[in-house]
Amino acid sequence: MAGVWLSLGANLGDPRAALEAAIEEIKAIPGVRAFRRSSFYQTSPVDSSGPEYVNAAAALEWDGEALDLLHLLQTIELAHGRVRPAGVHNAPRTLDIDILAIENVRSGTQELLLPHPRMNERLFVLVPLEELEPDWTAPDGTGIQKLIDRVKKIDPEQQITKLSD
Repeated sequence: MAGVWLSLGANLGDPRAALEAAIEEIKAIPGVRAFRRSSFYQTSPVDSSGPEYVNAAAALEWDGEALDLLHLLQTIELAHGRVRPAGVHNAPRTLDIDILAIENVRSGTQELLLPHPRMNERLFVLVPLEELEPDWTAPDGTGIQKLIDRVKKIDPEQQITKLSD
């Protein structure tokens, strides 16, 4: 079993309902154990336009290969109408599930980069992750609160608000 950290987000349709449904589907995957999720957060789009996002982080234990989990998560995205327009990054989406990191796993393939290469630049990733893992550190040893402070200083346009349950 390995610890896995995910980021979930959506800004089309009913984003909160999409995240709630996806969370239940992830919890039902054989091999997923000890699932926890953060609160939901409303966030401004980063490097794109469109409606505000609803985001959350999740932590779980996984008994399997990283690529197998990736493919299962992509199946959930597709079931929720996820479209990946060619050549368009950060397009509005019905559901996005990213693997942020897997304990003791590094991957540099085109299909899966671990840890996620941009996670330390995004408040919509870091703030929910801090709620779950306040002692989390980046591979370079930087603590999560320091990463959050750095992003707020470098990119004050990123906005994030915790939503009520």
